[in-house]
Amino acid sequence: MAFFRDETQFRNVRLVELDNGDFACSVTRLLVFSTHRLAILQRLRTSRDNVLAAVAAKGVKEITYHRDYAARWLVTLACGTEQSRRRVEEALITVWPYVAELFTAHPVERRIAGSGVGVDPSTVRDEFDSVITQVFHAAELPQPAVAPAPHGGGHRDGDHTDAMAAFVGEMQSLAREHTMGVW
Repeated sequence: MAFFRDETQFRNVRLVELDNGDFACSVTRLLVFSTHRLAILQRLRTSRDNVLAAVAAKGVKEITYHRDYAARWLVTLACGTEQSRRRVEEALITVWPYVAELFTAHPVERRIAGSGVGVDPSTVRDEFDSVITQVFHAAELPQPAVAPAPHGGGHRDGDHTDAMAAFVGEMQSLAREHTMGVW
């Protein structure tokens, strides 16, 4: 499915589409996304769906590593040289507008959360803020005051950043060139 869908058929938060070109930006994005995802997975461990609960329990260990890795690097960069701090500050300007979207529940998310299977992402904001506040304090960074990115049609409705088309094209190029290939 991933190899032959049009970009508008992908459903994801736009934060994950941001460019990986700058290490400070990649670390900042990883910190934000993994902190959010960890809060979701911790709650999914008690899902009424036993398979989902088991997957979440395994995922908690992995995502904890990624969150801690990103937090250590953010502190290292912010407290390092003038240039590394400037790059972290620029990364926050790039990444932070996409944070609000993480906590906006899609109707499907609300429905599965109501049944006890999933998690409404709007309910994990306090956990996210608590971790981010600790990391920013250690990094001697202020909480960013950046307006949310415009949503257009809303997240997970096929509304993407300009980077998504290039990303999907690169991801699908080999499969499209060799349509009879077995992946």
